Amino acid sequence: MSASSTPDTAAKPALKPMLAALAGETRSRPPFWLMRQAGRYLPEYRELRAKAGSFLDLCYNPDFAVEVTLQPLRRYGMDAAILFSDILVVPHALGQPLAYLEGEGPKLDPIRSAAELSRLSRDRFHQTLEPVYETVRRLTTAIPANASPDTTLIGFAGAPWTIACYMVEGGGSKEYAHVKRWAYGDPAGFARLIDLLVEVTADYLCAQIEAGAEVVQLFDSWAGVLPIGPFRRWVIEPTRRIVALVKARHPDTPIIGFPRGAGHAYQDYVADSGVDAVGLDTTVSPLWAARNLQTRLPVQGNLDPILLATGGKALCEGAAEILEAFCDRPYVFNLGHGVIQTTPPEHVGALADQIRRWPERG
Repeated sequence: MSASSTPDTAAKPALKPMLAALAGETRSRPPFWLMRQAGRYLPEYRELRAKAGSFLDLCYNPDFAVEVTLQPLRRYGMDAAILFSDILVVPHALGQPLAYLEGEGPKLDPIRSAAELSRLSRDRFHQTLEPVYETVRRLTTAIPANASPDTTLIGFAGAPWTIACYMVEGGGSKEYAHVKRWAYGDPAGFARLIDLLVEVTADYLCAQIEAGAEVVQLFDSWAGVLPIGPFRRWVIEPTRRIVALVKARHPDTPIIGFPRGAGHAYQDYVADSGVDAVGLDTTVSPLWAARNLQTRLPVQGNLDPILLATGGKALCEGAAEILEAFCDRPYVFNLGHGVIQTTPPEHVGALADQIRRWPERG
């Protein structure tokens, strides 16, 4: 047999569990991580948070941000670590003043018209975010040293609609009246804000990937407040553009979209956004999602965080129901939103044990 006809017997290296699932592989035990897995429910986080000063100081200090990212891995050994940061560093890096007030959450100086967009600037965008990139770079070596080398590093950003909500409302909101009035009343002017956010968010995600992030996730936390027409324009289309921009530079990096509250519009999002996998919120029926979404791409989710806080039989049964629904196709176990502050750490340990034992029964 000639050298040219010799079979190639070199085995391809096995993908990390999270990356394998996102590549379309069905695992006997699904990989898992939890949104907001590094946070206030952990006593070691609260101790470090007290040393850091402001929340932004915690996000922008690589020493602190690396340590916070590693904390849940040391306790629970998740299959992925998500960079510790915040979605609002993007408007902050554009020059919008931002503060986190105790008991009130984030506060920004609101921007409520196209004329006020001149207050924003990209001049110092990456310079402001350099500590975030440094955190990612350090995590590429800190994670293998502190957890399994099979642990995947996830970067993230807020999606344009959700970031615009915070920028226009000046913080959280119940009605989203200011941002909706602008989007409905002056769609061309509002599109200028969305266009800016599409461009800088794609750049931000690419910079995280270049620093070492292996997966990125787009959080569209307020996607569900829009009717279907505006949802297509302000959620799906900006996401599609970001995915295209990131894929042009990093075609092999998986992108997870999380359009929280999208309901049946999840089908449109999956069909048209271009994401590689979709995160499901708590309200989505696992059986419906398995039939209508998981046949098209890997899904992630969607245990109710309150079940995690409750623990015991309720947690065990809730997790088993989700695992049963999704286990036959590519899947990543997660919550339908983030871990809440009152969650006992031992409940997270019990959930991790249950997932690791899957598909054992009893």
